Amino acid sequence: MFKDRKRIAILGGGPSGLFMFKRLVDANCTHFEIDIFEKKKQLGAGMPYSHEGANDEHVTNVSGNEIPELVTPLADWIKTVHRDTLHKFHIDPAKFNDYKVLPRLLFGQYLETQFTLLQQKAKEAGISFNIRYNSNISDVTDDAEKGTVGVKIASGETFVYDQVIICTGHNWPLKHERTIPGYFDSPYPPQKIALKVNHAVAIRGASLTAVDAIRTLARHNGAYSKNTAGKLTYQLAAGSAGFKLVLHSRNGLLPAVRFHLEDSHLQNNALLTKPEIDAHIQANDGFLSLDFIFEQDFKLIFKEKDPEFYESIKEMRMEEFVEAMMALRESADPFELMKAEYAEAERSIKEKRSVYWKEMLGVLSFAMNYPAKHFSAEDMQRLQKTLMPLISIVIAYIPQSSCEEIFALHDAGLLELVTVGEDSYIEPVEKGGAIYHYTNDGGKPLSTYYNIYIDCTGQPHLDYQDFPYPGLMQNHTISSAKITFKDAAKGQAEIDKGNDDVNADSNGNYYLNVPGITINDCFQPVDSYGALNERLYMMAVPYMVGYNPDYSGLDFCEKASETIINSMLKIEVE
Repeated sequence: MFKDRKRIAILGGGPSGLFMFKRLVDANCTHFEIDIFEKKKQLGAGMPYSHEGANDEHVTNVSGNEIPELVTPLADWIKTVHRDTLHKFHIDPAKFNDYKVLPRLLFGQYLETQFTLLQQKAKEAGISFNIRYNSNISDVTDDAEKGTVGVKIASGETFVYDQVIICTGHNWPLKHERTIPGYFDSPYPPQKIALKVNHAVAIRGASLTAVDAIRTLARHNGAYSKNTAGKLTYQLAAGSAGFKLVLHSRNGLLPAVRFHLEDSHLQNNALLTKPEIDAHIQANDGFLSLDFIFEQDFKLIFKEKDPEFYESIKEMRMEEFVEAMMALRESADPFELMKAEYAEAERSIKEKRSVYWKEMLGVLSFAMNYPAKHFSAEDMQRLQKTLMPLISIVIAYIPQSSCEEIFALHDAGLLELVTVGEDSYIEPVEKGGAIYHYTNDGGKPLSTYYNIYIDCTGQPHLDYQDFPYPGLMQNHTISSAKITFKDAAKGQAEIDKGNDDVNADSNGNYYLNVPGITINDCFQPVDSYGALNERLYMMAVPYMVGYNPDYSGLDFCEKASETIINSMLKIEVE
């Protein structure tokens, strides 16, 4: 080891680790020694694109043109894949293009190949790196006095670094799954729910995670086929006569359908720049106004792009806009609405014409994600209560093939969606399964027992107490995330209402506790005294969702890794 080289560790070799390594290679960091720790034998795929998160039947919800640039374009890589693999996934390379989605396991192979190509580039550039496979991280500790970070793996061995980037990805803690038969805290890894059943199955949630469970369970209890009209149909298997899937949704809605994106990377030249956002924060008592960013990064963009739509919304506040959009969706049967949006999306893709308001909602979500930590607590509450429910539905971008399977199941009477409201709760049953308690649309309280219950609400927002590395908690290197109330009276009002997530300090400041740990704009942890840590960076989304409400997959990996490399190399970005 050269003494003048800085030692860097990337904890996790999934998509986040891939993009972080790419940044280091592209920056020609020959003065770094880089170690990458990966708990599996496969780099690049992480949880979503490996057997931890997918079976053969699961597909991506992004196409090649929506993927941030790596080493090889996806459409070019497909031509190099062995024909047996392509045949397994029913892919004709001659007909494949960058506008098609891919089976997730195959996409995982693509990401693995990109990691290999980056290693080759690193070797050619003289960048020192080492891959530590089968290395599960058991703890991380920070030594402020020595200016180093210790990384301990499950074998007991400890490594010391100058800087560490935590890229450990998704995490679904088990609450009841190991003790109650038929109770699943998540559908992952999906092999565990590859079950043949003769009864109804309860699925909590109705977004992309629920679609994963639907695709797996359907294949183990029947088969899809196309009728003479070319329509997909579903037939139950012998022994599964009682099989049925019951989705439980708080808003009674299914996700929106993938359409053509005018800007496939959810950026826009009309968006506020960082200096403009910083200037606004400075002039607004240190807070970013949700109304300001909604006006500037959403409404005003339509003035030129879609004047007619702009005229219809220009006087609307955020709450009024969301209410109008949700009312249109809630007034329709969710399956009929999905069929209408499926037809709309088909036209959008065929004509390469965006459904512009939906695209701009995705742009808004992506644009406000990084400065969201500067919202006041009042605005963060508005965001989570009002805007994020609409965003989570509209930008889920469910693939067409998943829509067709949902239609086939619903037409066969085997897929139902139940609106359960915010007061619903799950009661685990010791003998197995769970009781779903909720109030129906007519106001009648119901309790339904299911032999199998699957929580498909997506990646849980994990709290400070759930952080996996006690070494960083014991010495207070990290702190629990919180957001300040702009108006102290509103903070006190929340306490008076019994909101346990709000507290006050001795100086009269009121705070809203949010999931995860405190980080700054460079993704560096901040301790309880407000001091940042220049030796650590955080890219593990479950522990920073309180400050980053929309962690948009590979786009998030690309953007966060750019911010981190600029911080590591002390590059100022306008």
